[in-house]
Amino acid sequence: MTQLLFLHGIGGGHHAWDAQLPYFAAQGYPSHAWDQPGYGHTPSVEPYDLEQVSASLARLIRSLRDGGPVVLVGHSMGGFMAQETYARHPEGIAALALCFTSAAFGSGDGAFVKQFIAARIAPLDAGKTMADIAAELLPTLGGNSKHAERIMAGVPPGTYRKAVALLTTFDRRNDLARIAVPTLVVSGEQDPLAPPATMEKMARRIPGAEHVTIPGCGHLGPMDRPEAFNAALLAFLKKHKL
Repeated sequence: MTQLLFLHGIGGGHHAWDAQLPYFAAQGYPSHAWDQPGYGHTPSVEPYDLEQVSASLARLIRSLRDGGPVVLVGHSMGGFMAQETYARHPEGIAALALCFTSAAFGSGDGAFVKQFIAARIAPLDAGKTMADIAAELLPTLGGNSKHAERIMAGVPPGTYRKAVALLTTFDRRNDLARIAVPTLVVSGEQDPLAPPATMEKMARRIPGAEHVTIPGCGHLGPMDRPEAFNAALLAFLKKHKL
């Protein structure tokens, strides 16, 4: 039986998928949501890099494989980790859903990376809490979910710092053409971080990938527009008999 493994974004945790887990379980899909190392009750890893974090995800996938093949559903940073883990540890991964994400962080420009890290971390250095950051940042991403704010408020500041730096090291653009499993690419019409044009370009580079844009949706689609998101993912799973 196909299992779903949901991977959260930088301000998330397993509760980011509260609108998906019961829905897909009711559709007959055993559904799981991980906490990336350092989130929730999952111990952190050192060094906090793509190799170690993807290895942690690969161990979880291996632990689930006796229950059937696994579909990775990654939102934002979770989409990065889905791609990274598929590239390094493809065994047992039956399909990918890459949602509100991209194939690389920015253009790789060093000045941009430093500016991004400084902008995201500066509020912590100034004494603001994660709740303060969530309340200021999430509305700029097209989000209107108080649930999302509560989840981000609970992210440990030290983990957030490490995850921000982790994002800037991701680049799997050259591996898109090597993806050999059914792949769904989901974008939000009003997403400022992963706009539909960017995600359409990404989808064209993945053999056979399908691209769906959710109307009136920002970056936090699984939480803000769960009905539309769930419908798109379910249609993909049914189409491919997963």
